[in-house]
Parts: sequence; C-alpha cells; structure tokens
Amino acid sequence: MIAGQNCFKLGEFELYPISDGYFWLDGGALFGVVPKVLWSRFLPADPENRVKLALNCLLVRARGKCVLIDTGLGDKFSKRLREIYKAAQKAKLLDSLAALNVKPSDIDYVINTHLHFDHCGGNTQNENGKYVPTFPNARYFIQQQEWFCAQNLDERTRSSYRASDFMPIEEAGQVEFVDGDEDVIPGIKVLLTNGHTLGHQSVMITSKQGRALYPGDLIPTAHHLKAQYLTAFDLYPVDLISRKKEIVQQALREKWLFVLEHDPDMVFCRLTEDGGVVKPVPVSGRITRARIRGERQSPG
Repeated sequence: MIAGQNCFKLGEFELYPISDGYFWLDGGALFGVVPKVLWSRFLPADPENRVKLALNCLLVRARGKCVLIDTGLGDKFSKRLREIYKAAQKAKLLDSLAALNVKPSDIDYVINTHLHFDHCGGNTQNENGKYVPTFPNARYFIQQQEWFCAQNLDERTRSSYRASDFMPIEEAGQVEFVDGDEDVIPGIKVLLTNGHTLGHQSVMITSKQGRALYPGDLIPTAHHLKAQYLTAFDLYPVDLISRKKEIVQQALREKWLFVLEHDPDMVFCRLTEDGGVVKPVPVSGRITRARIRGERQSPG
C-alpha cells in the first residue's frame, strides 16, 4: 500500500491526485467581489491577505496509457516570486509521480486546462541552461484559442503567462492543438469551458461506472461551486457563470465525481443539493503500488 495515497477507481480508469505542493494567493483576487467577511469564514487569510491553495494535478491510468492533467507551478519561479506566492512545494510534481513509480518518460499525454503559470509550470524544466519538455514522450493537448491568447498578451493577461512554460514544447514538436471538445483517448475528452480564459478547457473522464470532471479554474475550489463566487482572473465572468451553472446541474443529475485543482482541503468530491444549496461531499480511496505499475496482484 502506498502510505496516504488516494486514488479513485472509475471503471477501467485509475485517478491519482498528483501534488505539486501549495502556493498562497491574495484572497480578494481569489474571490473577486465576494466580501472578505464572507470568504474568510471558511478560508482564513494570512497577515498579508493571502490564502492557501493546493496544486492538485491528476494522473489518469487506463489502457496502458498515462495521462497527466495540468503540471502545477514547476521549478522556474525566482526567489522573489516564491516570496510573493509563498510557494511551499514540499511535494513537487516529479516527486509525487516518483512516489507512484512513474517516470517523466512514462507520461503519454499531458493536458493543460490553460496556460496560466500555476497550471503548466511543470511542462518544462531547465536542462543545462535550456528549457526543455519535462515529459519527453508526451503529446501536450492545448486549445488553439488558449495558445493564441498566450501569444497575444495585454496589460491584464501579461502577468499570468510565461513563455518558458509552453514555447519549448512547441519547439520540440510535442503540442497537439485542439479546437473545442475533442477526445484524447477513448473515455478521456477535453471540453471547452471558456470564461476564465477564452481557451480554458476542462477534462471529462467517462466509463460505464460514471463520469469524473477535472474542471480546472472553471471551479478551482469547492467554494467556487456557487455561481457568484468568481476570481479576479476570470476574464469573461458572465460566460463563466453560465457554463458553471450548466456543468453543476448536469453533475448533480448524473452524480459526477469532481477533481478540484486548487482546493486545499479536498481533491475528490461529489455534489449534493440541500434546500437549493449545492454542497460538496468528499470522496476518498486507496490503491496499491502494484496497480500503478500495471502489475498483476491478488484480490484484497
């Protein structure tokens, strides 16, 4: 048994939360127009008004393939940026994968929900003074519209993107551009869920046993299940609210599993409704090291 390792089994798919640690973000930026007197009740701020957020990436194993969804902050932050974001990455992405006996070369596909630095920073790494793809055998799935936005920055978006996180993978010929909803492998599909950015995508995993959704920054924490809870980084808030309502109602009807990228207290949850209020119900599971390697093991 991998000590403390959570996993959710959804039919043939095995879902492993992969931590790239934590960072701290200004609470006002995370909750937008929602007053601090409300959000601080469930997510207290530090003396500099920052709140703790997780970097919950996801490894999906099925049909002999390894799919990694988002790659966290990576290790390219300067000392100053680490201080600003209080980036305490005690469990870095590659260390978390190594704990499952997964090497960078084992990753077949990387899906970036979008190209903000806290979602794709681990795409690349510094090798002898040059940035190269972290996962040398992977195809990186990115929405064409997101790529366009990352190449055409303005005063509002400039601070959210770092070319070193994504340009090296294009130079290596590893980018797979998608346009809207498209399959990555059978059972894993990207869904265009713009609002946070124009090219933001969420990831749907579908089996006969049900569905799981990795919503990315469409719903970064369980608190953002509420329609009015938006971040200051959501470029198209009206579009986001509409899409979020649609997704949440379908998830309630069909009992989807949610995988929350930035929630510091839960990764897996399902949704329930109580008096018209949508609430998350945490879900957990465990799995052995033998399964992640695809080895045979006895029941139990």
